[in-house]
Amino acid sequence: MYQERKYRNLFKGANLVFFNVCLFETDLGIGAKRDLSEEALTLVGKYRKDIEDYIGTDREFLTSFVPIRCREDAPLIIKGMCEASKKAGVGPMAAVAGAVSEMVGHELLKYSDEVIVENGGDIFIKSSLQRKVGIYAGNSPFGEKLSIIVEPEKTPLGICTSSGTVGHSFSYGRADAVVILSKDTFLADAVATATGNLVKDEASIEKAIEFAASIEGVDGALVIMGEKLGIWGDVRLI
Repeated sequence: MYQERKYRNLFKGANLVFFNVCLFETDLGIGAKRDLSEEALTLVGKYRKDIEDYIGTDREFLTSFVPIRCREDAPLIIKGMCEASKKAGVGPMAAVAGAVSEMVGHELLKYSDEVIVENGGDIFIKSSLQRKVGIYAGNSPFGEKLSIIVEPEKTPLGICTSSGTVGHSFSYGRADAVVILSKDTFLADAVATATGNLVKDEASIEKAIEFAASIEGVDGALVIMGEKLGIWGDVRLI
């Protein structure tokens, strides 16, 4: 079922054309130098097929909440999800949105030297300009009031969000928003989920931040719960 993503009305990007690409549950908001809807739709179909075909032979890949080993002959996107989930200590499907964002984004760079791919709050970005990425944090006082500044030299970059109060994704925690930055969008997505699972109350924000900071490949972390905010690493807010 299609779920309107109202936060996309907040998207602004100088010099880019923004468009949506939807295929079954996959719903991407994409910015590029020109409309690449056809190319993006083909790529979404390709990577969805890789994932669906693999699940058809290994159901545990879909259902596990802990890391699993994938087969040696698994597609690249499957291997990336398994590797990210191993580092974060979660199931491989915790990385699926970030995985699709990065794989589609890298492929679209063949047609546009700047690309932003957003998949349910999980973003792959390659830019030649400074960008502002808004943070949606539900009913928190910080909601829609903060943005992360992304400098072009820091891209390609993955910026992934998990929430226990917003959206339909499963979380053991109660954070309004957990945002993870990493060069590896697969990893950013998996770690956002794992970090969000640790946020049970405001007192646990520090522990969650320390966990994210301990994982090699994570560049920055932000946790919002109610009126409290924790931040670590290479995260510049405005």
